[in-house]
Amino acid sequence: MFVLSSSPWRESSLALEVFSRDYGRLSLIARSARKRQSDLRGVLMPFVPLQAAWFGQNEHYTLHTAQWLGGWAQPTGQALMSAWYVNELLLKLTAREDAMPHLYQGLCEVMQALSFNQQTAQALRQFEWCLLQSLGVAPDLRQDEHEQALDAHSQYWMRPENAPFKIGSDARINHMRDAVVVTGATLLALQGQTPWSDVAHKEALRLNRSLIQFRLPQGLHSRDVLQQLQQWKQDLNLHL
Repeated sequence: MFVLSSSPWRESSLALEVFSRDYGRLSLIARSARKRQSDLRGVLMPFVPLQAAWFGQNEHYTLHTAQWLGGWAQPTGQALMSAWYVNELLLKLTAREDAMPHLYQGLCEVMQALSFNQQTAQALRQFEWCLLQSLGVAPDLRQDEHEQALDAHSQYWMRPENAPFKIGSDARINHMRDAVVVTGATLLALQGQTPWSDVAHKEALRLNRSLIQFRLPQGLHSRDVLQQLQQWKQDLNLHL
């Protein structure tokens, strides 16, 4: 499992939100986890995989044991902010006790990429798409609006809850409100059918962001914090 968030609970315990392979998102109480002699102290860290056992029923669960599986360290720098972003997506978009093994595998892959700082942009876009697919809200990319196979060299209008609309396929339509323009190559890359390019990274970022914002109109705190940090860095450089 992965710890998504933790907060103090009563005098010495922790209230956890976790994401597990077989049970999805769960709320757990880690009793006495903040006591110095607790076996759980220092173990319940985010962004790294844990092996855990718990007991209880009806969304009232108590953590019994937990241990770090090892394999990678916590991400640092901007990768750390990206990891918080991933956790926030899971907290805000997934329901409790809804098992999503495929999404759990995607979570493992993106956290590992962020930890080793390897192809982080691609890993984030793939995780976002995996999340949207697991929730059943990703556009169907098997064919376009006219039931034709996607063409890597064509451009498409993309909107939430709509199939890709090939630009130029209907002479009566020369604009589509609130649509994101992406190439077929980007849509194929999201499906793992073509290699990623710099253009695909940029287009997938815009596409996934629009689809997520449609589901979360209130926005994401982690993204706001990152944008503020980037603005402070830019302002600081201007004054140096």
